Amino acid sequence: MLRTVAVLVGSLRKESINRKLAKAMAALAPNLKFDFVEIGSLPLYNQDLDAAPPKEWASFREEVKKADAVLFVTPEDNRSVPGVLKNAIDVGSRPYGSSVWDKKPAAVVSASGSAMGGFGANHHLRQSLVFLNMPAMQQPEAYINIGDKFFDAEGKIAEEGKRAYIQKIVDAFAAWIETQLHTHAH
Repeated sequence: MLRTVAVLVGSLRKESINRKLAKAMAALAPNLKFDFVEIGSLPLYNQDLDAAPPKEWASFREEVKKADAVLFVTPEDNRSVPGVLKNAIDVGSRPYGSSVWDKKPAAVVSASGSAMGGFGANHHLRQSLVFLNMPAMQQPEAYINIGDKFFDAEGKIAEEGKRAYIQKIVDAFAAWIETQLHTHAH
């Protein structure tokens, strides 16, 4: 069964390695439909606006709500989640009791040019997912060190070993989604 995955990329940069990685993952996931949900234009979360939410919040919440699962692909800013991604999480979690995240299977992939591959952002994001009641895939862990030769000219993963590792992550996520949706259906 084709499952829809809301993809949130924690970088707004046009040439973001995280966006490139998310697109490469989508190409490796024929049984998943990746819908990229843009977060750059979301007004900052402010509880005062909950009574009459900005249209950007409403459309964002609807896009996430209709997805079967969520994939977060993010860089690291100052050993944590980029502010734009944290804002999107906050917007989706409110108003209280109406979170669009509740029970949605999730995976966290962090990528950077450093050897640590965004470890801090990955784990800070996981803390939020616990609170949001999002069952997050535990293994394989995905802290991806992206060097100059990671992608080829078409944006595909150039090296076979790295492509096989990313394929393992994508396949595990597809299985995780099915397990979680089956669990919550009963």
